[in-house]
Parts: sequence; C-alpha cells; structure tokens
Amino acid sequence: MSARGTTPARRRPVTLHDLVLLAVLAVVFGFLYWALVQVWGWMQVAMGPLGDLAQNVLVGGWMVVAPLALYIVRKPGSGIVVEIVASIVEVVFLASPVGPMLILVGLIQGAGAEVAFTATRYRRYGWWVFVASGITAALANLALGMVRFGWMGQDFFALRVGFQLASGIILCGLLAKVIGDALLRTGVLDNYAIGRAARETERSGGSSPADRSTASGTTVSGTPGTPGTSGTSETT
Repeated sequence: MSARGTTPARRRPVTLHDLVLLAVLAVVFGFLYWALVQVWGWMQVAMGPLGDLAQNVLVGGWMVVAPLALYIVRKPGSGIVVEIVASIVEVVFLASPVGPMLILVGLIQGAGAEVAFTATRYRRYGWWVFVASGITAALANLALGMVRFGWMGQDFFALRVGFQLASGIILCGLLAKVIGDALLRTGVLDNYAIGRAARETERSGGSSPADRSTASGTTVSGTPGTPGTSGTSETT
C-alpha cells in the first residue's frame, strides 16, 4: 500500500520492446561518445597548459545515456547495461584507444548515474533526481580517476573536481532530462514507461501534452504515474 492507501501496481517485467530501445540507445550513444573523444582532443590543444583537464569538462557527456535510459524504461539496472553496451560499441567497432578498460569505466559510470534513481526506488523523475544523478555519476568517475591516475596528488585537483561535478550535472543529469522530454513530446516514447506515466499524469492532473513530461516530479517506474501535486507515489 502507498502512503495514501492506494494499491501498488504489479511491477512490469523488462520487455523485448525495452531491450530493443536500450540497444538502439547504446549504439547511437556509443558513436556519439566516440565523436566526443574527437572534441576532447581538440579541447586539449585549445586549453593549453590546462589541457589535461579537458576530459573533466566533457565527462558528463560520456555518461548521459544512463539517466536517459532510466528515464524512459524505468527498470533497475538499465542505466548500467546501456553504458556497458555503449562502451563495447566504442571498443569493438570504433577502436577506442582506451581499450577493454573502457567497459569497466562504463560499468562504474552507469552505476554511479543510477544511484540517485535507486535512492527513490525508481519512483521519481523530477529535475532534482537528474541533478543528483549527474553528481553521483561524476563522483563515481572521479573516484575511478583517483585510483587509475592518482588525481588527488596532482596539481589542479580542486579544479578537476569542480569541472567533473559541473559537467556531471549539466551534460549528464540535466541534458538527459531535456533529451527525454523532447523525445516524449514527439510521441515516439508513448509505448514506454515514460509515455504511460505521462498519459496518466495528463488524465489525472489535466496538463497539456506539451507539459505532460514535466507536470510532475513524481512518477511510477514502468506503470502509469500519479500527479506530483497529490504527493502520491506507487510501487511497480
């Protein structure tokens, strides 16, 4: 039972429809991540003596598909899976210079991005959750860098931390929400969890289709959500 006495809906299993979408996201963002590596090389030159910090400025862009996938399908583990598959695409098909280690990086980044959604039990998808997701993803990546590259003992460590957190919030968390809302408005996501939750929010709260994705900070993972104004949440 929920706090308002409503009976929680039965959790929907992962469907083939979900898996196909996750695969498409992984492949598309695998190529986009590779393109971002090319931007990284240019930025290293442009930033001169601070060129080593270029990856910290862009790091959020390499993690954005995790919260995006979670926003759309709302299934535990989907952020981790899609980041791992995207890294495999980079390694196998695009010959990433990082090599197989990139798969471990994808695992850690995806897990970091998913922590914020796990904390809400995959029930809430408001802006603050995406901000938190960007922060936890950045912290996970920062911890990995401290182990792999010894960042803590290097110059500009505080600046590196600041860049990582800002990039995580903007290019990972907030950008994922913006992309998800934009896709939802086109109607292509109507048959996924995000679309079902938006329709229920529209019916219950009377919001317009253009605003249905942002009308509520409270939604339901994998099933129609309830309007955020009511303060009701359900399990799935």
